[in-house]
Amino acid sequence: MQSSIRHYSLSDNLKRVISGERETVFRLLESRFCVEIRTRLPGLDIVPLEDADMSGILAILDQLKIAARNGEILDATQLERMLGPKEAPFTEAIPESPIFRNRFGISVSAKTPAQAELVKAVENNDIIFAKGPAGTGKTFLAVTLAVASLERGEAERICLVRPAVEAGESLGFLPGDLKEKIAPYLRPIHDSLSELLSTEKLRRYEETGAIEVAPLAYMRGRTLKRAFIILDEAQNTTTAQMKMFLTRLGPHSKAIITGDTSQIDLAKGQVSGLEHAMKILKGIHGIAEVEFSATDVLRHHLVKDILLAYEQNELKK
Repeated sequence: MQSSIRHYSLSDNLKRVISGERETVFRLLESRFCVEIRTRLPGLDIVPLEDADMSGILAILDQLKIAARNGEILDATQLERMLGPKEAPFTEAIPESPIFRNRFGISVSAKTPAQAELVKAVENNDIIFAKGPAGTGKTFLAVTLAVASLERGEAERICLVRPAVEAGESLGFLPGDLKEKIAPYLRPIHDSLSELLSTEKLRRYEETGAIEVAPLAYMRGRTLKRAFIILDEAQNTTTAQMKMFLTRLGPHSKAIITGDTSQIDLAKGQVSGLEHAMKILKGIHGIAEVEFSATDVLRHHLVKDILLAYEQNELKK
């Protein structure tokens, strides 16, 4: 067995960063790839056990090292989510470079397989439907991809839109003028932008029109060229609204449509524009679908269990 030990070169600093608190990341890797990781000497000694996956452990260590150098620090929980089920074949889990660095210099990258799928879908398609429960990071990742595209000069503007009326509420009952009435519905998108961009840069982009956050109704009659467009909470669009939105797409533009079909707040009898569009547009070249599930939830660990419980309850009906 000793002759099969593989030495993995790793500086003490990177070893400390990658290992996680109490070396929980290394313990996870030992279980996942059936190896023993010895850390006392310089670098790492990888000892294969029965059914060891040596190529897998070396590949993931390479990815962890690249991620750490890029400022992406992963704990055991995040890594376990990326790796997926133990019985599933190992695939690349960690992006080699971050999508974007936020206002604090912290890298933002895909945290789950579904998020990684969304990133690849955006690279290869112009319209992407991202469906799944709240807390999976689909909207934040979509906004991050849009901001990264703007910063690289690939898009000239970002349009972030939402249906203005949700959960049975009416704008007429809210205080203030139209702008003040609409503001609460657009707050989640503003929060994402504020996390990614400095206050000064965000204000400059908004003043010049490079970033526009608006209710869906404001898209009518427009053609958006060289734009990155995001429609959030799309489950609350009607079929007519969805058709209107999708036909705003101009040359050299991309659109991500996000929504959660388990939280449709349309009037009884109305068909969700998101569900309808995903059904009739399936299979069209250049249009992709990415489905998120409860296993992709990035909020408190109990949120995933709550969503799974609701999903199981729905199946019993």
